[in-house]
Amino acid sequence: MSGNVKGIDHGSLMDRVYRRQRHVYDATRKYYLLGRDQMIAGLHVPPGGSVLEIGCGTGRNLIKTMNQFPSAKLYGIDISREMLDTAQKAAARAGISDRLQLAYADAACFDPEALFGRKDFDRIFISYAVSMIPQWQAVMREAVGHLAPGGELHIVDFGDQKRLPRWFRAALYQWLEWFHVTPRNDLFEVAGKIAAETGSKAQARVLYRGFAWISKIVRQ
Repeated sequence: MSGNVKGIDHGSLMDRVYRRQRHVYDATRKYYLLGRDQMIAGLHVPPGGSVLEIGCGTGRNLIKTMNQFPSAKLYGIDISREMLDTAQKAAARAGISDRLQLAYADAACFDPEALFGRKDFDRIFISYAVSMIPQWQAVMREAVGHLAPGGELHIVDFGDQKRLPRWFRAALYQWLEWFHVTPRNDLFEVAGKIAAETGSKAQARVLYRGFAWISKIVRQ
């Protein structure tokens, strides 16, 4: 386990937010956390490849990943112990507890060797979490640093909503603020900068008229 003081404070906030919500999270979020399954399908995990989810939440995405890429080795970290407890139980129900390793960690600074006994991953993904992480750019840089050669970082999150009605965007942003969610309208720009800094390649995909974005960084 790892975490700095700010990370621990954020973890306490996430525990308070999700202590009750975690029980209905998957049932309610499916209506607006769009693009998650498209992102998972686009992981194209190599046979026997390793996959880490940052901010694994309820474990829903990792279970979907296992269903799609059954030979994958799965790992997940989260700063909310409440969510990790839910993910452990979901993995047990899905019968994949022995194929999934979960750990409490601050995504902005973590040691995968200490947590999981490995130094890098073929795929890392972040699903609707950069909009909730204050130091999200540091998390992206940390993630790229833990990619194996040829590895990929995939991020799906809220887009800028520019091609949707203004009233919809205003209402959505107000609603998201209540849940400590801030869409990162410069996500593609930041991904491009990180890719340039690390000799990687950035790709961008816009879904549902800008409601959701998928950002991808491929390490060369």
